[in-house]
Amino acid sequence: MKINFLLPCYAWGPSGGFKVVYEYANRLVARGHHVNVIHPRRLKFPPPEKLTPRKRVQIARLWFREIRSEPVIHWHRVDPRVRLLYVSSSDSSYIPDGDILFATAWHTVRSVMECPISKGEKCYLIQHYETFQGPQNLVDETWRAPLRKVVVSKWLAGLSEALGAGEVVHIPIGIDHQVYRVMNPIAQRPRQIAMMFSHVPFKRSADGIRALEIAKHHFADLQVILFGVSRRRPSIPGWMTYLNDPPQQHLVENVLNTSSIVLSPSLAEGFGLPPAEGAACGCAMVATDSGGVRDFIIHGKTGLLSSPGDPEALARNLCLLLANDDLRVRLAQAGRNFVAGLNWEHSTDLLESFLNRGERNQVSNHSTVAVTPPPQMRISRLEMN
Repeated sequence: MKINFLLPCYAWGPSGGFKVVYEYANRLVARGHHVNVIHPRRLKFPPPEKLTPRKRVQIARLWFREIRSEPVIHWHRVDPRVRLLYVSSSDSSYIPDGDILFATAWHTVRSVMECPISKGEKCYLIQHYETFQGPQNLVDETWRAPLRKVVVSKWLAGLSEALGAGEVVHIPIGIDHQVYRVMNPIAQRPRQIAMMFSHVPFKRSADGIRALEIAKHHFADLQVILFGVSRRRPSIPGWMTYLNDPPQQHLVENVLNTSSIVLSPSLAEGFGLPPAEGAACGCAMVATDSGGVRDFIIHGKTGLLSSPGDPEALARNLCLLLANDDLRVRLAQAGRNFVAGLNWEHSTDLLESFLNRGERNQVSNHSTVAVTPPPQMRISRLEMN
């Protein structure tokens, strides 16, 4: 089968959404499929946005960079049998003929919809409710477009019902357990917390930093390692370690495997790979109830959840685990065992079934799944036992 994935842009740095596409591409070519991952320099139908003078300068710099060179995807292994195409535009003339064509972001949907059928059956891999990247009415329209749709979490499946998106198939994101694994004993870890830092507003890194500062006030020996794709920001306190774009092996061995807790402070996540990968490495998960994380964080059983936008509540959960090592170890072990069920082979099995129009993995009981962005919620403090 010839499968095309249309990404929204070039891949200059680590991206969770791109990582998922590359993983599927790797697994599919290993099973004998032909896969093209198409990176357009510009979208034929870009999202509407008001450009500030600063933004215009940034776009100009990026344009000059893109016409001079192509990205090297150093941050994730891509099977050499996968064709990585770097093209000028998302126009159909730059997309190879195939059997399947996936839109992978809301602003790639129109380009896919306007392609001739020779480019492949039109599908949509939905990894987030992307209102942070475009007007809500336009994002919602893409969910209702006549494409076959895959969502990566039960939260998104419930949201699709509320939006009138029609039938969707839920295929959870996998974790590469050969990479993300426990290398240091869970019970012997120091008071160290790992958190992905991002300047993207919905990631709410400032809330995470505030929660960490509160925890530091109560535990003077607390160490924190932040990691991200941008340079260190002045908002990061000097006592926190910051790693700019660390290699995957270093992140696994020297950050996630030396930390006792992984923190995720987002307002909304389509899935939430960083806490899940942290759990696979033996970290206890402390997170906001950001939607997609509900697939693997069960409050009090596999991790701790609190309301989005409430750094004080995050800090209380951090302090609870920092003060109670038995609880921290219990949650870390339970979280690790739970995410062990998330693996790329199973996810690729489901995707192949979807591609072959086989038995579909529909999510049942949508009424029990949240259909709005993660609500403010009250979660009682766990007993320290």
